Amino acid sequence: MGWCGLVGWRGRGRGAISEGMTYLAAPIGVREAGDLAAALAQARAGGAEMIELRLDYLAHPSAEECRVMVAEAKRTGLPVVATCRAAGEGGRFAGSEEEREDLLEAVLGAEPDYVDVELATWGRWSDARRRRWAARPRQLILSSHDFAGLPGDLGERVRALCATPAAVVKVAYTAQSLEEAFAALDVLHEGAGGKGLAALAMGEAGSITRLLAKKLGAFLTFASLERGAESAPGQGTLAEMRGVYRWEAVGPQTRVLGVIGRPVGHSLSPALHNAAFAATGYDGIYLPLDVGAGYEHFRAAVEGLRGRPWLHVRGLSVTLPHKENALRWLEEAGGTVEAPARRIGAVNTIVFESDGGVRGYNTDYAGALEALGEKLPGGRAGLGGMSAAVIGAGGVARAIVAGLVDAGAVVTVFNRTAERARQLAGEFGCRALPLEELGRQEARLLVNATSVGMHPKAEAAAVDSCCLRPGMMVFDTVYNPARTRLLREAEEAGATVVDGVSMFVNQAAGQFERFTGRAAPKDLMRRVVEGLLREGAGGAARES
Repeated sequence: MGWCGLVGWRGRGRGAISEGMTYLAAPIGVREAGDLAAALAQARAGGAEMIELRLDYLAHPSAEECRVMVAEAKRTGLPVVATCRAAGEGGRFAGSEEEREDLLEAVLGAEPDYVDVELATWGRWSDARRRRWAARPRQLILSSHDFAGLPGDLGERVRALCATPAAVVKVAYTAQSLEEAFAALDVLHEGAGGKGLAALAMGEAGSITRLLAKKLGAFLTFASLERGAESAPGQGTLAEMRGVYRWEAVGPQTRVLGVIGRPVGHSLSPALHNAAFAATGYDGIYLPLDVGAGYEHFRAAVEGLRGRPWLHVRGLSVTLPHKENALRWLEEAGGTVEAPARRIGAVNTIVFESDGGVRGYNTDYAGALEALGEKLPGGRAGLGGMSAAVIGAGGVARAIVAGLVDAGAVVTVFNRTAERARQLAGEFGCRALPLEELGRQEARLLVNATSVGMHPKAEAAAVDSCCLRPGMMVFDTVYNPARTRLLREAEEAGATVVDGVSMFVNQAAGQFERFTGRAAPKDLMRRVVEGLLREGAGGAARES
């Protein structure tokens, strides 16, 4: 029956709700009316499907000025929502409440497609004023906003909104976690009878509600004209929604995938995987999923996704700090974990099978071996008997040491903390030495499995140049920048180099193939990563 029961009303004619249509709305807030034309042109060029006029952004709004702006926005041919938001619900209107409400009524007469009014405002109005608005229900959006967090009475708010004559109802709140964002998804899944419905969780943790709005049949979601022009926290841009997240391709049966970690805001994975989906015709959308540290947060997030079958969740990439949590969860959930992942003690890929089963993998392992094999005449087999020095003792080092040992290399682990090196080496049956001993070794393969040299400290080097010599192979797992100082100095010394982009792309390709059952377009995936790095994307986050 949904949150509102079977209301059974759907608008007809002008302002009617388009069956199955989710609008990508661009909020436009300008200080001066003269700036509106340029903003409208930018919205049209960016692919907006609806305009939200934020009249509360005006420096000195007047009824006549607002009516003119509505008329100008209507000339774009796009549906227009007029809003003059109260300060208590995230707005900027500086006048009195009486002035704001009079302005809203004046704007209604300018015939925008919709006027957005807060539920609290509606409740304060006189019966006479409410009757005037109820006579034009097709133009009325009633909304409720909570910037403090997830309201405990969310269900009651939705039901109260649905009891009004509004054509569209909207709830928005700030989510502190992915678990809190699920509440908005549930509202959308339940529906609002015959009314249009929007439910949004603000903030980075709520991005899933914006990105899946079309899949779940929301009336609208919002995307800003550009970075810095957001009307609410966590809002993406039109370019991101239409480009990276493939707005046009998303439908009710689109499979959901994503990367779980913290931080994930600068992750390259969504652009990489979504581009691969587009290239192969796979009906999927890959999302950033911000999940706080700690096993309980991880479990709540994954079980929340798995427990909503209507989301069609297919797979998850797992990055810091959750790779060990992923293994623990799979074991508790009765999932299947591949042998290398179990040996490494970490899972970076979870696949949800159609029969309800779950499988865990570690594609870092194979990604590193493939990156090395691409530079060896005999492929991976060339690692057999090769002396290898691995610097580091963290998660990336564990995957690489496991892979090298399995390939038959003779591995020595070096780390600033000698005890950690000894512990890692002991687990995989290889040697450990203090980092200062590195210069006295003559390994044919040198691997930097630390974050030294990563952006923004790109001029740092994990290895002194005196350790580099002709004929050796040097592998740096850092991929931002793609050509690190270590790799530059190794090339100057005559060594063969393997960059971190190769490992990152190979591990992502392994995930793609497990998610989709299709061959990964690895050349495209590398071009996407290299392009993003040239543009300065990726921040300092490490995903491998």
